[in-house]
Amino acid sequence: MKKSLKLSLAGLLAAIAAAANAQTFPDKPVRVVIPYAPGGGTDNLVRTIAPTISASMGQQLVIENRPGGNSIIGTELVAKAPPDGYTVMATDTAVLVNPGLFRAKMPFDTAKAFTGVTMMAYAPVLLVVHPSVQANTLQELLALARAKPGWLNYASGGSGTSTHLAAELMKLSAKVFITHIPYKGTGPAMIDLLGGQVHMQFAGISSARGHVEAGRLRALAVTNVTRNPAMPTVPTFEELGVKNVDADSYWGIYAPAGTPPAVLATLNRHFVNAVRSPAHAERLASLGFLPLANTHQEHTQQMQSMIAGWTDLVDRLKIRAE
Repeated sequence: MKKSLKLSLAGLLAAIAAAANAQTFPDKPVRVVIPYAPGGGTDNLVRTIAPTISASMGQQLVIENRPGGNSIIGTELVAKAPPDGYTVMATDTAVLVNPGLFRAKMPFDTAKAFTGVTMMAYAPVLLVVHPSVQANTLQELLALARAKPGWLNYASGGSGTSTHLAAELMKLSAKVFITHIPYKGTGPAMIDLLGGQVHMQFAGISSARGHVEAGRLRALAVTNVTRNPAMPTVPTFEELGVKNVDADSYWGIYAPAGTPPAVLATLNRHFVNAVRSPAHAERLASLGFLPLANTHQEHTQQMQSMIAGWTDLVDRLKIRAE
């Protein structure tokens, strides 16, 4: 009886302490872990809005890139962090694909380890090729791939990323074989593509647009059902007759499960206001981002639904971790 009473008292004191901390949150810097190397879409988005969030919170938003393990290294770091709101994760679709891609190899259950803060934005992904590739259109590229099966290769930001899945969907739809070369993020993949070490890549508009406009890369097609306003001259796969290349990138903020609702609400308010801020509208649009900025409850439900959907897609495409 006494032991039970002590446990109840300890639980009550912990709850009181958590409530008190939630009321004063944040009273120190908030760390945002990005499980990729710098230079990709996640990095570009978060660094664009970070100054606004730091100013509105009154505390510094500290961005920490922790690439490796197909985003699992950085993801696990946040999964095991104290659920107090001071360590959160910014990531793209890969975190929702990994449960289906790695199955028993996952060191944690993503659906149970995290809660959503907000799904900040989404964007199509762009197919870009190095100028040395003898293809000025998507149809010319696919003809080259059919003529030399397996000779062409493509870089991705890692197995299970939207940039990987977009290529696999294109291969399935167009019935071609192109070799996959995964990297630890879109940034490192882009460096090798620019250097001609790989032939092509699916990449976010935020990462590729400048290189396309400078003539360092050639843009052939973009996912989504409509053209993106940031690059309106680039046709969609649908327009070009390659159907079901549906692998847009989504960028969310996630907190460890058990983070107090009041803290989640505070984080959500600051991130949502920054994403929706008119001060960032032109910059985000130029990078191809389409703001979503939903509630943390909506994002958590979205996370659960997308994990199930991506797991089904991984099974249908018979994708295996590389």
